[in-house]
Amino acid sequence: MSLRGRAAVAGVGMTPFRRRSGQSELVLGLEAIRLAAEDAGVTLAEIDGLVSSMAQQNEVVELARALGVRDLSFFSAVDYGGGACCALVGHAAAAVATGLARCVVAWRARCRSPEARPWAATGARVGGEHQFSAPYGLVRPVDQVAMVTRRHMHRYGTTSAHLAAVAIACRSHATRNPAALMRAPLTVAEHQASRVVSDPLRLLDCCLENDAGAAFVVVPAERAADLRQRAVYVRATAQGTGFLPGRMTDYVRPEPLESSAVAAARTLFRAGDCAPTDVDTIQVYDSFTPFVLFALEAYGFCRAGESGPFAAEGHIQWPDGRLPANTSGGGLSEGYIQGMNLVAEAVR
Repeated sequence: MSLRGRAAVAGVGMTPFRRRSGQSELVLGLEAIRLAAEDAGVTLAEIDGLVSSMAQQNEVVELARALGVRDLSFFSAVDYGGGACCALVGHAAAAVATGLARCVVAWRARCRSPEARPWAATGARVGGEHQFSAPYGLVRPVDQVAMVTRRHMHRYGTTSAHLAAVAIACRSHATRNPAALMRAPLTVAEHQASRVVSDPLRLLDCCLENDAGAAFVVVPAERAADLRQRAVYVRATAQGTGFLPGRMTDYVRPEPLESSAVAAARTLFRAGDCAPTDVDTIQVYDSFTPFVLFALEAYGFCRAGESGPFAAEGHIQWPDGRLPANTSGGGLSEGYIQGMNLVAEAVR
C-alpha cells in the first residue's frame, strides 16, 4: 500500500542543543514531545502511538505514564542507530495510514554520557559481527568508517579535501542557524589542521557530542488539515538492508562500498514515483563527513566516485549549490541526535 498523501507531519519539537544538559533522555524526550504537540495543536492525551529508537534506554510504558496518555494502540522501536531516524517517521506514517493509531509521536533523545564511551570497555572476546573486527582494532564507529573511507579513496581518488568540503558546507549552513552549536565559519586549512582521530578521518570529520531531544507528531492526512500548522505530507518512506548487511559499515558484502542505502533508495524512489533529478535538497545522516559522500552516490545524485568533486565544487552548499545538503548544519555543526534534526530540517 502506498503512503503517498495518507499521512502528514503536523508538529515538530526540539530541545536546545547543550554540551551537558544535566537531564536524562526521558526528560529531554518528554520536553521534545510536549513541544511537538504544542506545535501541532494537539493535547498529550490525544497521543495513541509512540515510535522510538532501540538505542534509547527508556521503556514505552515509562514514557506513556509520564505523558499521561489515555491509551496506546500502537508502539514500536527501530534498530540501526543513526540509520533509524527516517524510519521512525515511516513507522508512524504507516500506523496512521492503516488506522492502527490516529496521533503518533516519533521521538529520539540522546545524552552524552559523562563516563567513557561504551566501546571503551570492549574486550578481546566479543560476539556477533564485531568478533570479526573489534579484536583487530576496529572498535569505535570512527575506526570502522575510516576503513571504508580509505577504500573509497583508494578506488576513486577521494581526498581529505573532499571531506573538508562536506564539513565546510555544513558549517556554512550552521552560521545561519541560531540553534546551532558551531556557528563560526570553517576553512579547508582549519579542517586539515584538526587532529587525526582515525586515519584518514580528522576531528572535524566527526559529528558533535551533545544532549538534545526531538519529536514529530504524525497524523492522518484528513486530520492534518484541521490542525495548527501547515502539514507536511509524507510522499514515501523506505527501509532496506541489501545482501549481507552490517551496521556501521558493510565489510562482509561482496562490495563493501555498496551500503544498505542503495537498497533503500530503490524502494524509496519507486514508492515516491520520483527520481533523484526531482530532488531539490537532501538531509542525510552525517555522523562522519564521508557518509554524506556515500549517500550522494547511493541515492543516485552522483555516479560512483564523483561525490568528492561534486562537494568540492560547491554543489551541496546553499544558496548556489545544485543540491544543498544538511541545510541546518546537521550533526557536524548544528548538533547531533542521530539524524533527527535532519528530519526536522526536511519538514521545515
